[in-house]
Amino acid sequence: MAFGGSQGPYLNPAVPFSGTIQGGLQDGLEITVSGTVLSSSGSRFAVDFQTGFSGDDIAFHFNPRFEDGGYVVCNTRQKRSWGPEERKMHMPLQKGMPFDLCFLVQSSDFKVMVNGSLFVQYFHRVPFHRVDTISVNGSVQLSYISFQTQTVIHTVQSTPGQMFSTPALPPVMYPHSAYPMPFVTTIPGGLYPSKSIILSGTVLPSAQRFHINLCSGSHIAFHLNPRFDENAVVRNTQMNNSWGFEERSLPRKMPFVRGQSFSVWILCDTHCLKVAVDGQHLFEYYHRLRNLPAINKLEVGGDIQLTHVQT
Repeated sequence: MAFGGSQGPYLNPAVPFSGTIQGGLQDGLEITVSGTVLSSSGSRFAVDFQTGFSGDDIAFHFNPRFEDGGYVVCNTRQKRSWGPEERKMHMPLQKGMPFDLCFLVQSSDFKVMVNGSLFVQYFHRVPFHRVDTISVNGSVQLSYISFQTQTVIHTVQSTPGQMFSTPALPPVMYPHSAYPMPFVTTIPGGLYPSKSIILSGTVLPSAQRFHINLCSGSHIAFHLNPRFDENAVVRNTQMNNSWGFEERSLPRKMPFVRGQSFSVWILCDTHCLKVAVDGQHLFEYYHRLRNLPAINKLEVGGDIQLTHVQT
């Protein structure tokens, strides 16, 4: 797998975490780190883009510190020596709250989006192609780390003399915080066991409802419908314009909160969909439509702003 964008996500990685970036950093690669800042322990965490697992050479050290009013330190470490700190005297994260950090690699700099808004640019001090590892440590719990490319098509060399194109998953055509609503996109190849769909966004402050639909033709195979007006998370299937029975049971309180960011991870298994919110398993939904590869369209609508979609 020679291209970073085709790498699958790391799901619920334990912290401290170090993982390989397959193919290394590439211009246009976007790495999303989704998690929750721990409210109890510690006052710092860090995301490091580094060479190897030692931590001696870190091209980009992104280090939120919940001290002195809150600020973020950016720096580079070469041969165990730190360079001059760049400090951003603003803290866009909150303890105990979920977040989405999106790192976009470009030829001159890293651009860092926090919950969909551009937060900081960090100009490269060392060549970014030296980076082959991402590390996360400190007072943070991770939901996932995902990789995608900002190109719609990239070409993969397969057998000698034969070229084929694969769409980057998904084609990123929208700037951050500008996903149009309702949002519709294809699920390349449809569903199959081990397939993941990841969405992140923010619930609008006055939200009543929103929905995430996985569709097969004119049928809605899976309808996920958080309702703030009923304090419920409704699941259902619609076939031939007629709804089946609703599933509403939850193992804990409503995980979606007005005005707060969230991540939803839908994992397709042989018999069911497993759905986690902010990295915590929430429920299973047994397949009612069995032809999984035909479930190939994602629809999102309602009272949210989307910040990240990976199909």
